[in-house]
Amino acid sequence: MLRAGAALPPLLTDLYHFSMAHGYWRCGRHSLTAVFQLYFRSCPLAGEFTLFAGLQDCLAFLAHFQLSSQDVGFLRTVLPPDTEQGFYEYLQGVTAEGVTVRAVPEGSVVFPQVPLLEVEGPLAVVQMLETPLLTLVNYASLVATNAARMRLAAGDGRRLLEMGLRRAQGPDGGLSASRYSYIGGFDATSNVLAGKLYDIPLFGSLAHSYITSFTSLSDVTGQMLVPAGGAGAARDLVSLCRRWLSRVCTFLSLPEDQVNMSELAAFISYAASSPNNFVGLVDTYSVVRSGVPNFCAVSLALDELGYRAQGVRVDSGDLLCLSLTVRSTLRLCADRFSVPWFSHIPIIVTNDITEKDLVNLQLLPNAVDSVGVGTNLVTCPLQPSLGCVYKLTQVSGTPRIKLTEDKDKMTLPGKKTAYRLFGQDDSPILDLLTLDDELLPGAGEEISCHVLSRGGERVSVRAARVECLHHVYYKDGQITMNLPTTAEIRSHAQRSLNNLPLKHKHLQEPVPYQVAVSTRLQQVLREVMEEGVPNPGQAPPCPTSLSVAASS
Repeated sequence: MLRAGAALPPLLTDLYHFSMAHGYWRCGRHSLTAVFQLYFRSCPLAGEFTLFAGLQDCLAFLAHFQLSSQDVGFLRTVLPPDTEQGFYEYLQGVTAEGVTVRAVPEGSVVFPQVPLLEVEGPLAVVQMLETPLLTLVNYASLVATNAARMRLAAGDGRRLLEMGLRRAQGPDGGLSASRYSYIGGFDATSNVLAGKLYDIPLFGSLAHSYITSFTSLSDVTGQMLVPAGGAGAARDLVSLCRRWLSRVCTFLSLPEDQVNMSELAAFISYAASSPNNFVGLVDTYSVVRSGVPNFCAVSLALDELGYRAQGVRVDSGDLLCLSLTVRSTLRLCADRFSVPWFSHIPIIVTNDITEKDLVNLQLLPNAVDSVGVGTNLVTCPLQPSLGCVYKLTQVSGTPRIKLTEDKDKMTLPGKKTAYRLFGQDDSPILDLLTLDDELLPGAGEEISCHVLSRGGERVSVRAARVECLHHVYYKDGQITMNLPTTAEIRSHAQRSLNNLPLKHKHLQEPVPYQVAVSTRLQQVLREVMEEGVPNPGQAPPCPTSLSVAASS
């Protein structure tokens, strides 16, 4: 089911959506105009920001949403046997043509309670869209946010490489993780299909298995390499590397007989096949006594032929300490053998990297240039789900609310528009939710609103600039806007993050960003709450036990 801009099948949903659609249809409510809003209640990963991702997948799903005759035939086998034939005929004609979607631009920094998507259309249809839209937004936004936090942890000066395909939750999860990690700030991926589909830069080195597959230099006899640019006759790379190994070991005072020759054979083989992309994995046997001298020997041999090694990778041990050792050796060789570029060969570290490991890169001495991250990026082990919800807020122009026994789950009624207010330094200071028919708040004017995180406390703010966050992306069965490329979404995400004040981006104990509602929306909320509780007062206590009386 791998996809790139392709639509999810309409049956990738929960059964109860079709049961509810049947209920709407039977009582003639299926075509009433309804508004649902997709949002989240709290930011993930103990942070105070989220990156919105998955919009383009949602739009592709809507553009192709239609049940086939085979789909309807299957539903006949799982819905109650007394379901009317007319309902199946209705399902056969269902599309998203009557649906309108307003959304925040993909890649934007977003906050709790602010609708990411507003979906308006026939009640039964927009109800059926719930699970697919949540599926497409939840994981995408979570991974993008996790990647953005890792980018903040690592700082701007290091390359971050996504290498999580083999650890992801299935092939779809792996493909999504590669794309949304890139949007969140990673620089490249090891996932070849993601590179093809989304034009993400690719990176790869070699595995320990490649190195251990070689047993001796006899495995690579006859490895000839033509100098770069084809200038000159092919040289025997094995002999050249052996001569350089002797020089390196003598210079570094390392016994040549302790260097693993099978590792050298593997490096020679790899360099001969990819002289312009040679990256050495140096920890298979011993980083200091074997991997680094072998890497230096092969890289200096390549330099003699006009090529440059692209990196040295360490995948075990004390990565920060080893990076300093490797860098020191590279600099010594650069000076001794008059190869200035050798000092700057990128050092890449991998090995179950966490956000905390990336923070340490900025706190502790090291010489790391690039970091490969897999499991802890794509699986988001600290929080496996963002927790987006999709809630009904209006039917036939009437605001609707969910009160529930849990105050945190109460919804905000009505069709709404979100605005972002900016201060004098053009950084965001507050997101304001208003009813859809309210006038756009003006820059410079005093705006009275109620902050949600403070229990509706009333405050007054003045904004130097006001931006509407919601744009129409889908209407009358058509995507209404030219959609950006993955790289353009990534650029927007970085601009959005860079513009957010640092206090909201701290990885530990960040300051919450303020989201408020207009005075009019606050009043509607009170009115709808009163209508939803016909007999206000203290709820009766929960019984300590339940008794069931059997009737004869």
